[in-house]
Amino acid sequence: MNKKKICLVGAFAVGKTSLVQRYVHSIFSEKYHSTVGVKIDRKEVVVNGRRIDLIIWDLHGEDDFQSVRMSYLRGASGCIYVADGTRPATLDTALSLRYRVREAVGPVPSILAVNKCDLKSQWNWNPKKLNNGPPMAHRFCTPVPKRESLWSLPLNNLQ
Repeated sequence: MNKKKICLVGAFAVGKTSLVQRYVHSIFSEKYHSTVGVKIDRKEVVVNGRRIDLIIWDLHGEDDFQSVRMSYLRGASGCIYVADGTRPATLDTALSLRYRVREAVGPVPSILAVNKCDLKSQWNWNPKKLNNGPPMAHRFCTPVPKRESLWSLPLNNLQ
């Protein structure tokens, strides 16, 4: 079985842990503690008839006091950059992290997940800003509490 390390990175409190819990364990809670360091989960998926063991690294959020440690990203097969649609600065953080990750570990397949689209009426950023960021394989919006949240992840690009 192939193993693929997938890292979720983004600003503090954008919902990275919530996305992982929803995807791996099919649970949602509105109460989470901040991730300290990294939390690692595993999920087996079948892609194009092949079994793949996803090792999902939920990295602590970046804020004014703490930066993401690039050493956590070594060996990653892909990155999911997570932003919170209700907090425009988190998109800037996700795009900044994308550049830093490319500098530190080279080109890694990546997607941008704009989280909390169940709160879209509270969004106050311009989606056109996404066109200014570095290229990513896909961009999508996810309402974590709903059943369909991460099931459309484009995993078929994993080699």
